Amino acid sequence: MHPISIFLVGLAMSSDAFAAAIGKGAAMRRPRFADALRAGVIFGTIEGLTPVIGWGLGLAAAKYITAWDHWIAFAVLGLLGLHMIYIGLKAESNRGADDTVHRTDNFWRLAATGFATSIDAMAVGVGLAFLDVNIVIVALVIGLTTVVMVTLGIMLGRVLGTLAGKRAEIVGGLILIGIGAAILYEHLSA
Repeated sequence: MHPISIFLVGLAMSSDAFAAAIGKGAAMRRPRFADALRAGVIFGTIEGLTPVIGWGLGLAAAKYITAWDHWIAFAVLGLLGLHMIYIGLKAESNRGADDTVHRTDNFWRLAATGFATSIDAMAVGVGLAFLDVNIVIVALVIGLTTVVMVTLGIMLGRVLGTLAGKRAEIVGGLILIGIGAAILYEHLSA
């Protein structure tokens, strides 16, 4: 596989994560670059591992992964989006008590979002099992591209979050639901 093709696969696989990161960045309370980089590493690690898992599964499991990947992504992103909308609709007086919980479960929410946006990378990994590619290099490129794209997405979301004000969580939730719906539509209409 040509290096440009590998880079383009990395960009394609990180595009969902980039869009989700914009929503996450809008919902986060003034994320710093370190927060954005942390999110990028979480997403990038997951996004880099899933094609390797898919590659390992190979042809035997291909029909099961591709048959359900869009439904899993839709459900996970939809539930996360609804949760973010719920938090955004809470009265300001109730939100202060949740800030500690929000920070502690942030890793798990980021990981769940990262997993939901990387399911397609697992299916790509299955397809790559039948090509003459070095899966380690492809996975590293996908993972590193995702780290950069998510870090940029979180920081872009920060700007959008400041503009959206206190309802940025709602905007982020709607973005996640939209991404899930787009993934579902793309797979069902193909």
